[in-house]
Amino acid sequence: MKIKTWLLITFFIVMVLPITGAYSLYVWINAYYQDKNVAEYFEKMTELNQVKSILEDPAHYKKNADIQEIEGLSNDQLAITLYTKSGILLYSSNPLKSDYESRDTILKGLYELKQNYNAFTYKEPVYQDAELLGVYEIQLIRTDWVKGVESRSWLVIASSILLFLLIYFAVMMLLNRKLNRPLHELMRQMRAFAKGEHVESNLEARKDEIGELAQTFLAMQDEIEAARAHLKVEQQQKELMIASISHDLKTPLTAIQAYAESLQSKALSEEQQDEYRQIILTKSETMKQMLEDLLMFTLLRSTSYHLELVAVDGAEFFEMALSDYEQLCKDRGFMLEVTCDIEGMYAVHPKQLQRVIDNLMSNAWRYGAVGTTIGLAAVNAGECPIWCFDFVRAAQRKQDGMYIILQNKGQGVKKEDIEKLFEPMYQADSARTKAGERGTGLGLNIAKQIIEKHGGTVELVSKEDYGTAVLCWLPPFKGEN
Repeated sequence: MKIKTWLLITFFIVMVLPITGAYSLYVWINAYYQDKNVAEYFEKMTELNQVKSILEDPAHYKKNADIQEIEGLSNDQLAITLYTKSGILLYSSNPLKSDYESRDTILKGLYELKQNYNAFTYKEPVYQDAELLGVYEIQLIRTDWVKGVESRSWLVIASSILLFLLIYFAVMMLLNRKLNRPLHELMRQMRAFAKGEHVESNLEARKDEIGELAQTFLAMQDEIEAARAHLKVEQQQKELMIASISHDLKTPLTAIQAYAESLQSKALSEEQQDEYRQIILTKSETMKQMLEDLLMFTLLRSTSYHLELVAVDGAEFFEMALSDYEQLCKDRGFMLEVTCDIEGMYAVHPKQLQRVIDNLMSNAWRYGAVGTTIGLAAVNAGECPIWCFDFVRAAQRKQDGMYIILQNKGQGVKKEDIEKLFEPMYQADSARTKAGERGTGLGLNIAKQIIEKHGGTVELVSKEDYGTAVLCWLPPFKGEN
């Protein structure tokens, strides 16, 4: 039950219970008084009848009458008053009675047993030969009744207080069970989690707001722990990256230092000096490329970095992007087969997309078998150059957009290593590379991040001892959002 509903029901019960309890007490006491009144009425009527026979004697209403017998009847439970027909007081055992009452007053309410809070009152006239002599008034004091009322009044007060206390403690226990204890437990779990402990909670099984809060807390805990684990992995990757790049930078830097020191020697020929200068330039370029890869990897991982895409004509842009690689391939001992067949508009970041093609081409040179042909294509989805491997054709699953395809022949990649190639700092066995060349291990990861920021996908397919291909899919341009 929801806490809101529970509180409303509890509030209603707390409001209704005292009223119900008070009404029940009233009904009970009223029923008791009704029964008591009937019994007391007949009891007082019996006492009244015993006194009336004496008071009806006309001799008591004459001047200087003997009233000793009447005085003998009076006591603390019975008060007798005698009036003449004109209202003059003849006798009264009640000292508070006045000496005179009007005729209308003494003749009012005759023959009626009136029930007051503390006494029954009865008045009756006395006649002699059809002539009114006087009126007697009898008061029967209700001592037991008054004591009973007072005792029951205290009983009502005590019962009301007891009922209030019972309701109060019941509500307090329910609130403690429903709200206080679960909230304290939830706060304890939060404090434990804040100290780094993993929390298991049974509060999520509750069907109320605290259960929902516990579920939210546990979901938050899972997210934070996942984020912590991710940050830990990232930190480990960064540490590994720094160590790896520091090591990789040390090799060309050592070579640069060695060749620079050798250039100071006068024993070197002009040809050797030119060769050493070229080696220094090559090593410097390698270091520059490694630092650029590290900078770009860091930039792409930043959540605040976004590529500004521009709309381009696909045929024109990719025709230019795929050019200028033929001579570079020849210099490295490869032949190049280029296909460009694109239609439509595409949203791209020209510089970063060119970086993707450069990184893929660099991997093709590094891991391809020298003397073989490298295939480079930009084609519409659903189309495939005739030189593509069969497993490359099968990997094209998109029906819209376009593919950038780069394939090379070589030893290929094991299935279990394909996904790892996109992880930062992961590099294939140097035995597979040309002359054991090594890169930063960031090229494919950078290419993947850039393509994904274009809204595309990257897939690597390979067949061992045959060849490897990378397929980058880009969606078509659908206009400004």
